[in-house]
Amino acid sequence: MSRKINYMKKELLAELADSSKKYTAQTLSQALSYDQADDFADLVKAIAQLEQVGEIAITSNGTLSLKQNKRYYTGVFTQNARGFGFVKTDELEKDIFIGKGKTNGALQNDEVKVKVTKEAHLANDKSAEGEIAEVLVRHTTRLTGEFTPFNDQDKVDTGFIGSVKPQNHGYDNLTALVKPDGLHPVEGEIVVVDLVDYPDDQHPFAVAGNVIQQIGHKDEPGVDILAILNMFEIPHEFSEEVLAHANEVPESISNNDLQGRKDHRDLLTITIDGADAKDLDDAISLSILPNGHYQLGVHIADVSYYVTEGSPMDKEAYERGTSVYLTDRVVPMLPQRLSNGICSLHPNVDRLTMSAIMEIDHNGGVINYDIHPSIIHSDYRMTYNDVNAIITDKDQALREKYSEITDMLENMASLHEILYNKRVSRGAIDFDSREAKILVDDEGHPTAIEVRERGVGEQMIESFMLSANETVAGHFTKKVLPFIYRVHEQPDEDRMQSFLEFVTAFGIVAKGTKSSIRPKDIQDILREVEGETFQPVVAMMLLRSMKQAHYDIEPIGHYGLAAEDYTHFTSPIRRYPDLIVHRLIHFYEDHARPNAEKQEKMKIKLSDIAEHSSKMERRSVDAERETDSLKKTEFMLDKIGMEFEGIISSVTGFGLFVELPNTVEGLVHISMLKDDYYNFVASHLVMIGERTGKTYRIGDKVTVKVIDVNTDTRDIDFIIVKSEDNVESSALLRQNTRKGGRGNNKGRKGNNRSRRRQQEKQKDGSPKRSEKSASDKPYKKKQKHTGKTGHKKKKSNKKNKKANQKRSFVIRQSKRK
Repeated sequence: MSRKINYMKKELLAELADSSKKYTAQTLSQALSYDQADDFADLVKAIAQLEQVGEIAITSNGTLSLKQNKRYYTGVFTQNARGFGFVKTDELEKDIFIGKGKTNGALQNDEVKVKVTKEAHLANDKSAEGEIAEVLVRHTTRLTGEFTPFNDQDKVDTGFIGSVKPQNHGYDNLTALVKPDGLHPVEGEIVVVDLVDYPDDQHPFAVAGNVIQQIGHKDEPGVDILAILNMFEIPHEFSEEVLAHANEVPESISNNDLQGRKDHRDLLTITIDGADAKDLDDAISLSILPNGHYQLGVHIADVSYYVTEGSPMDKEAYERGTSVYLTDRVVPMLPQRLSNGICSLHPNVDRLTMSAIMEIDHNGGVINYDIHPSIIHSDYRMTYNDVNAIITDKDQALREKYSEITDMLENMASLHEILYNKRVSRGAIDFDSREAKILVDDEGHPTAIEVRERGVGEQMIESFMLSANETVAGHFTKKVLPFIYRVHEQPDEDRMQSFLEFVTAFGIVAKGTKSSIRPKDIQDILREVEGETFQPVVAMMLLRSMKQAHYDIEPIGHYGLAAEDYTHFTSPIRRYPDLIVHRLIHFYEDHARPNAEKQEKMKIKLSDIAEHSSKMERRSVDAERETDSLKKTEFMLDKIGMEFEGIISSVTGFGLFVELPNTVEGLVHISMLKDDYYNFVASHLVMIGERTGKTYRIGDKVTVKVIDVNTDTRDIDFIIVKSEDNVESSALLRQNTRKGGRGNNKGRKGNNRSRRRQQEKQKDGSPKRSEKSASDKPYKKKQKHTGKTGHKKKKSNKKNKKANQKRSFVIRQSKRK
């Protein structure tokens, strides 16, 4: 929706509200000076959109008037920790505000029916207000958290045996009361509660249910990760039926398996993975053709040959959607008998594969290709470390050890450079965001946090996988057959506008506009900040402005890669869409072109797979981020009182977020900036002191002291002990400061986690192998590692108030029974 049409909406609504005249579209266009042909066409669009959402009415004779009728909408409810919330609906431009006490028991992400009680006023930029009339679909039916038992008297009085504090996102203020009908856990156990009773208007923060699973005591090794898996409802055990089906798969290849396959066992073929990788699903061959071109072979494990459509393993893989990679474990999409066995391309054994053989010229263009089922015999199992040592460090011992493939590795590096330069020239965005590698001991406790380094080995495998994915996608786009693609849409205009305004604070002027900016324009911005202290922050803010990549049946292209066609073909062991791509290649090779009716049925099925796989991917990413946040706070538990250098990664109304070199991030709350009275200037994303003019902005270097760590909320609190002198005398800043007023002191706890959860966007298109693979006074003294802030009296009063509400709720619940 264009900015021009939005502006027109406000103007015509104001005109209709302030005037007693009767307008038609024609007379209104003249009154607003929109009677030119292009302007009138846009005005008609604005009128049609306002009529569609119920803002205006059009009579039979074409007269326009404001419409005041209350309407019902359906949408998804998002709740704030303070009780109010919003309903997002496709029918309205802005979310409907739901006040506290008007949620009708709706919980986070429930699908609801909402009644509008106060119409939106787009002329004043005000959204509609409403109340939830009905919960249509419950998003959450189970909660995971720590169990606290009631004493004997409370059990008798309430009919409940205890309560659970949920760890699930969006339920920080909710209490789950435990009925006696299920399991009876002990204090401190992490459990799963199946919900039976939901909140009402009198008790909006209480639910009730039965414990259906005891995960383990919170202090037992590995229970924290199991809790996260249950929190996101990620299955981590295979049923007996699935395991039995996996055991039927042979451990070696027979002659019958070779039917219809091209034999590439004579090609010099290698795998390159991390040293600890076990699911080796891609292998590479490379040779130089007589014409000087490269012949690149990307050979991918043919998982679809063993995981047949509709089988128990196929159904389980569909439900999981993807493997989940956590700090100390992998939750695989397929049983290990396949992922680490017959489908893993181990050296010196024959393996069934799907191959993309590409002839690539010296400009990086794929001028010929062949995609087909095959069989290979991998010759070497290489690691990134060894490949980097051979190519970059020229390690003589390793070059002698792998003398047979050293020339091929050098040619691979050269081809990678060609492919990389081609992507850059067309505008592919290289986010190159920092990724943490968390090292843990045998009990799962973090011992170190490192930033993953990507050498030439990682980068060239990335280039080869991207080439294969593009080639396969382009092949089926040309054939106009039902297929599944990986797509990345043009960024949202509002988010991109915010990003462009953000980078102007660093003196950067983008070439494009929010609606027309090209990937190459964004690439220029990243190149301009390269080497600056604020480079990682700009990259992070850019990621947040992007839409999420997802799966679709329409080849709409990939914005981040500047690719017209793209799919996921290279990781069928760990991604279900890749498995489907392989299955489709087999199908189209063995069958005649489907008729129109068959194609339509295939599209419907593929659309469902694309949507479900996208959801499961987001679930996996959320679980991985949650695990990283947990381990990072655990790592910082014994660092309280220690000082670290870092940079300001974000500036908000309630404080500054500071990121340390190891990617750990913490909050300096505004109340801890005690050397001046600071105001938040939203237009410039800075904090500025009223008396000194001192500013804090994104990218500034600071030294911070750790003053609090809370593993329950995943929050780390800092105070600044040293910062660079930065005084901003700009009259504009001071004027905006007076308008903006004091920063928001609320939202101390939970902001770190919620900010990351809401704003982070998944990187796509550059698949890293991790996929696959002092004058300030601190808080009052606290008990060791409790994460308490010392404000005990105030919190205690709040706790007592909640306890009284809970007591009232549980007594009423028990009387119902």
